[in-house]
Amino acid sequence: MLSIINKTVWSIATVLIVFSSFYYTFKLKFIQIRIDKMFKYLFKNENKKGISSFKALMMTLAGRIGIGSIAGVALAIYVGGPGSIFWLLFISFFSASLSFSETVLGIRYRTKEKDVYRGGPSEYIDKGLKKKKLGRIYAFIILFSYIVGFIGIQSNTITKALTSSLTIKPYIIGIIVSTLTILIIYGGVKKIADASSKIVPIMAILYIFTAIVIVLKNINLIPNVFIEIVNNAFNFKSITGGFVAAFVTGIQRAIFSNEAGLGTGSIASSVSNTDSSVKTGYVQMLGIYITSFLVCSATSIIILTSNYKTLSLTDINGIELTSYAFDYHLGNIGNIILLISIILFAFSTILTGYYYCESSTKFLIKKANQKHLNILKILTISSVFIGCIISSTTLWNVVDILIGVIAIINIYTLLKLYKDVLIEVYDAKKNKI
Repeated sequence: MLSIINKTVWSIATVLIVFSSFYYTFKLKFIQIRIDKMFKYLFKNENKKGISSFKALMMTLAGRIGIGSIAGVALAIYVGGPGSIFWLLFISFFSASLSFSETVLGIRYRTKEKDVYRGGPSEYIDKGLKKKKLGRIYAFIILFSYIVGFIGIQSNTITKALTSSLTIKPYIIGIIVSTLTILIIYGGVKKIADASSKIVPIMAILYIFTAIVIVLKNINLIPNVFIEIVNNAFNFKSITGGFVAAFVTGIQRAIFSNEAGLGTGSIASSVSNTDSSVKTGYVQMLGIYITSFLVCSATSIIILTSNYKTLSLTDINGIELTSYAFDYHLGNIGNIILLISIILFAFSTILTGYYYCESSTKFLIKKANQKHLNILKILTISSVFIGCIISSTTLWNVVDILIGVIAIINIYTLLKLYKDVLIEVYDAKKNKI
């Protein structure tokens, strides 16, 4: 039953995200090709107080570049074939316009707390759409999904990665990861942003550098890899096993990896200290390109240049395929690099996931005090620890359904508030931004 509901919800969500991606791309006149403006505003801070655009981007990337970029891409290749990577990149390009629009709305309707801002879909649903109840539903689903599922699943992945290589008890890992989480989240959003700005560049550079080494080792295979991706993407001879499988799988993996259309990225991007929503929107589009075109592409190249087709796997979750590919290319060193990547990817997602929960709590409880936030921190740490020692297969299905629901709510809001986005863009052009 959960599986049927999950497929139904995501069928609707996928159609809405694809449609809105094209809609905003044409409405904004292919704004996602302005790479020059993305880099121009990345390191330009208008206000020394608060959180810089760079740190806000790192927070967003911490949430986006997760296990889905490692295991999710592998699963896409295994289920949908190499052609799924073409469609993943295809929809990622167009959905960058959604990331821009979410960011613009997040900044436009955000709330200021001392010298730090807070925003996201709940705020622009409430203030822009004038539907407070729908905003509260969105906030509650985010809070429930991350506390009950996503945060625990990240720590569970760290545990599986470590126990497969080292003889260490899961509860020991739980204590270590929980302690590190406590030290950071008790410092508030600034501490989370600082940690993300250090962890994310390291993990991204390490992973992409590894992919470059593997490309250079297998440079003669690269042309054939690209040909295979394109041929499989447009394989109309086998509709069910070719084009359709590649198209649907690629789009769904793109949605899960870069989060464009879910609205979660605008929660993190709203903390930026910039006074211009459009400037922040340009910067945040970089997150889509880094996640999909660099990290996800790196994973696909590592797998597609390996001998992965000889594997016969059942009940696959994706990480087995990636692990095989790393070992195939680099031996034990590859396993160590993958282990480090998994730990960094998962831990950074835990930190940003907590902030999503804190922002949602403050929206649901207008006068939220330190007592409320302490309870949230305890629940977060509990989720981290429990995730290290239990399995969450059924919970994944429930969380997937809830995330599909928030995607539907957010896309509905984006389509209704498109005029607000266009007004911000028009004002920016008038001010020569």
